Amino acid sequence: MRIGEVADKVGVNPKTIRYYEGIGLLPDPERLASGYRDYTDDDVDRLGFIRTAQRLGLSLSEISEILAFREREELPCEYVLGVLDRQVCDLDRRMAEMAQLRKELIALKDKADRLPRESSCYCAVIEHTQL
Repeated sequence: MRIGEVADKVGVNPKTIRYYEGIGLLPDPERLASGYRDYTDDDVDRLGFIRTAQRLGLSLSEISEILAFREREELPCEYVLGVLDRQVCDLDRRMAEMAQLRKELIALKDKADRLPRESSCYCAVIEHTQL
């Protein structure tokens, strides 16, 4: 199967597939006599796994580690659970930061509604904000 066909099946750009090959996430495919890459159904499955893992928030290095487990014929479950635990903690932290930022923006908007509109400054809202 040629790269364009694989790209269409998985929903990625052919450049992405070549990039994954370059960083070792996808093994180099066999080449046809014409020089074109010849992908297999296993490559399609692997690319599907990579896409799903990315959608779940795993980094390419984490995905690479999971694939390495498979290549060593080891189960990556404990590693994946650790990654997921870290992701949940990170999301909780980011959500708290976002909630705090929302409060700050609402307070800034309330303050800005009371500021005079001056044409001599860039933006009164930002210029009157304390860091």
